[in-house]
Amino acid sequence: MAIFKQKLLWIGIIIVMVVLIVFGAAMMGSVLGTKPKELPVALVVLDQPADLPTGGALAVGEMIKDKLTANTQLPVNWEIVGSEEEARVGLDEHEYYGALVIPADLSSGLLSLATPTPKPATVRIIANDGMNTQAATVVKQVLGQAMKAVSLELSNQLLGQIGQQTGGQVPVATAQALLAPIVVQEESVHAVGVNNASGNAPGLLTQIMWMGSLVTAMILFLSIQKTLAGGARRWTVILSQTPAGLAIVGAASGFLVWMASSWYGMELAQAVDTWLFLWLGGAVFFLIQSTLLNWIGMPAMAILVLLMFFSMPVLNMAPEFLSQTTQNWIYSWTPLRFVSGGLREVMYFGGLDSVSSNATVLWLIGGAFLVVLLASSVKKAKAKPNPVAQTA
Repeated sequence: MAIFKQKLLWIGIIIVMVVLIVFGAAMMGSVLGTKPKELPVALVVLDQPADLPTGGALAVGEMIKDKLTANTQLPVNWEIVGSEEEARVGLDEHEYYGALVIPADLSSGLLSLATPTPKPATVRIIANDGMNTQAATVVKQVLGQAMKAVSLELSNQLLGQIGQQTGGQVPVATAQALLAPIVVQEESVHAVGVNNASGNAPGLLTQIMWMGSLVTAMILFLSIQKTLAGGARRWTVILSQTPAGLAIVGAASGFLVWMASSWYGMELAQAVDTWLFLWLGGAVFFLIQSTLLNWIGMPAMAILVLLMFFSMPVLNMAPEFLSQTTQNWIYSWTPLRFVSGGLREVMYFGGLDSVSSNATVLWLIGGAFLVVLLASSVKKAKAKPNPVAQTA
């Protein structure tokens, strides 16, 4: 029982609890309990009203639009667009996770169910897999269920109307068509490719590149300390640190892309562009890590490790899935998400030409940390103890 009287034991228990709290918040706090909300989806209503035999007009497209936009339970933020081409442009520019296209002949197709040659009407759901596979899957599921509910409601209404017109005698072909008056077709754009971890490859590459850059920064930092101890001028050593690190990171990012493709079969339609952007991301990582190491020293490793663990859970999640607190305190500023987001645009949307503001942010971050890194060349070294004074 003497061991329980040791202060070190109780201090150790407290440290363990603190570690669990910190890493629990990093790995679980930001993602557990997440749910989709306000996913931007384009809604295209092209339906033209069809004249009813009894007078009036049937405008199913407008009815569907009203029902969908009034349903506050759907985790969707509808964006009404005027044409399918406009919706597809938005999908290409990663503005929407999906689109629902209601064709011009929807109402007339439904009216054909009362004729000897019924033809079910068709709507299309377009999922933007490259933007975020998880969010695109949710869009397909939510829109598919919503359209099934609308189709069932229309089925009951049309069955009653046709029954009245035919004296209760509904032809077999018409009855079969009324079971599913609206047919839903699904389409995916910007496919993520084979062996891309279900669209999570950009996040995986970002995490691996962070570790590779961190090892590079650490090796050069330790090398600098030994060089300075040998009497070299600090500013000349710091000036050589940056190009050496950027060259190593460039080679490492190229090897990582080659390894992912050759060893693990990752499909990369834009391999060279992926390498170049990953090099940019790795360079920014190296500059951040080297700056902190040069100014703070080895304690900076704790900051860098925590930054990685807090960033990892949010890299592959759509921001609409995260709580507002996580968006504001982690997702909005972590440099890893700008690299992951940029890689997603490069890999799934057509290369470097498709990169949006992520590249600009990375250049700005890299430039700022480069200045601070170079400024560490004027940092004063710690004074060494005087052996003569100690002897005296």
